[in-house]
Amino acid sequence: MSFDYDLFVIGAGSGGVRAARVSAAHGARVAIAEEHKVGGTCVIRGCVPKKLLVYGAHFAEDLADARRFGWDVPQCAFHWPTLRDNVLAEVERLEGAYTDTLGNHKVEIVKERATLAGPHEVRLAGGRTVTAKTILLATGATPVVPDFPGAEHGITSNEAFHLPELPRRVVIAGAGYIANEFAGIFHNLGSHVTLVNRSDVILRGYDETIRDRLLTISMMKGIEFRFHVSFAGIEKRDDGSLRVAMDGCDPIEADAVMFAIGRRPATDGLGLEKAGVELDDKGAVKVDADNRSTCPSVYAVGDVTNRVQLTPVAIREGQAFADSVFGNRPTRVDYGCIPSAVFSHPPLAGVGLTEGQARNQLGAVKTYTSDFRAMKNVLAGRNERALYKLVVNAETDEVVGLHMIGPDAPEILQAAAIAVKAKLKKADFDAVVALHPTMAEELVLMR
Repeated sequence: MSFDYDLFVIGAGSGGVRAARVSAAHGARVAIAEEHKVGGTCVIRGCVPKKLLVYGAHFAEDLADARRFGWDVPQCAFHWPTLRDNVLAEVERLEGAYTDTLGNHKVEIVKERATLAGPHEVRLAGGRTVTAKTILLATGATPVVPDFPGAEHGITSNEAFHLPELPRRVVIAGAGYIANEFAGIFHNLGSHVTLVNRSDVILRGYDETIRDRLLTISMMKGIEFRFHVSFAGIEKRDDGSLRVAMDGCDPIEADAVMFAIGRRPATDGLGLEKAGVELDDKGAVKVDADNRSTCPSVYAVGDVTNRVQLTPVAIREGQAFADSVFGNRPTRVDYGCIPSAVFSHPPLAGVGLTEGQARNQLGAVKTYTSDFRAMKNVLAGRNERALYKLVVNAETDEVVGLHMIGPDAPEILQAAAIAVKAKLKKADFDAVVALHPTMAEELVLMR
């Protein structure tokens, strides 16, 4: 058969853009459809703008600390529109850069919604139908919004970047990484933050000792937590304020309610049934180890598969797809030992097995910890303590997990994750001379 394209990608996020660009570099005729903005969740409404907000929020503590270091810092006022508009301008710049990259690789960009019309057919919102030998789904995921009276008065992380003004009181639903990151952002920018959750566990999946430390620090800073509660309804008053009725605690007065209770694969209305593409019980596209769906001509990468919802993973999957299908270099992604971070205040990061996971899988485990105040915090008069933790296989001495919370923890962990991925032993850590004075030296001083 003759097709309009060798590859048609639906969704121009991190995974889709990488797959399109590399496939085109391998010689394929490629088109990519995006109904919103090129760049996807990470660039447009996720990791990148959020990290810029984290930087902006951290100045609140830096300015306060500077006085202890001899700087005559006057009382500073924060102007939300300036930060918001500068962040959105950077997002716009990055979208242009991503668009240029695709254009430079001769990838056709279709700025319309695209859905499947068959195993090799794509229906565009404008009414046109195109054909492709291979179709790649890279539509990502979308925030989950709960169903209860008044839920329409809440926002998600998508809308948080566009708020007309900084809310004085914020209620955040959820206890995962998005909830804790925005709790830190809003708190440092001056909002009163209340985080509510149906259970009493934050950051499920991270090491228990590390997440407990974040909870303690967050509470000491003034962030409030309401556990074992759920939403009963939200009432919007004439002045724009919100009365949040809860099951399990008293009502909460707020100016904004943000839902951060998870993200679901964006598969609704994609016409997957017309191509025989099956979904799992969570609405994610079923794929094999080579990213192929239940339809032989349709593949999927990134959050739409709900394997690991991380941008670098989507990029790896997009690269592996392109190399395997169009580059004659069969490649599969290794999902073992993936590092992750939470850009909370302070940030935390981890790689490998948590202590609990290690005990369940290995039995005999040794743990080494360093609980200390960073030198900068000491002089600043800040009681906030960092915590580093090594999880070691007691029989082999292999470091199977590394978890940390404290200033620059994600930056430190990226290099340390190489050691864990390489299956180095505790003795290898011990043999390294410490780089003094740094926080990272604690990783090689634990005995």
